[in-house]
Amino acid sequence: MGPFSIAANWIISALALIVVANYVPGFHVNSFTTALIVAIGLGIINALIKPVILILTLPINILTLGLFTFVINALLLLLVAKLIPGFTIDGFIPALIGAVILWLISTIVHLVPFPVKV
Repeated sequence: MGPFSIAANWIISALALIVVANYVPGFHVNSFTTALIVAIGLGIINALIKPVILILTLPINILTLGLFTFVINALLLLLVAKLIPGFTIDGFIPALIGAVILWLISTIVHLVPFPVKV
């Protein structure tokens, strides 16, 4: 993964957070700069904490056919909201809806072929 690809992913993640903040009541991002910081925070937490949580919750994740991953993602969003000023989520339901929409945006973006190899 080259530097262009990393920067593109970072900006797309920040834009996705802005989209979610505009459409999900209870999900607030103060500025694009805050969204960039949140995207970095989410990336770090998803890289360090999420794998451990996924392993610990594997039985319930198997039982729910993977849907429990959305709950984990919502909880991680709430954790980032507690850590980064300017990013707030008013409760679990907005976090869960936000997690689903962020997943949808990420899936759509990764399905679209880019004309230039990154």
